[in-house]
Amino acid sequence: MNEFLKYAGIILIILGVGVLGYYAINHITTNGPLVFALVLLVGGMVTHIVVNRILT
Repeated sequence: MNEFLKYAGIILIILGVGVLGYYAINHITTNGPLVFALVLLVGGMVTHIVVNRILT
């Protein structure tokens, strides 16, 4: 379980990048996907920092 927790932040960041790619390819005109990607990216960075400080 600890191995998965180490990579949880990175997985969130990759999902955020995927949402940004989807936004760019499909030319969506709303800001919803951008906000969702922002939440995933920032949440992924915070999760990565916090979890790795606790587990290390």
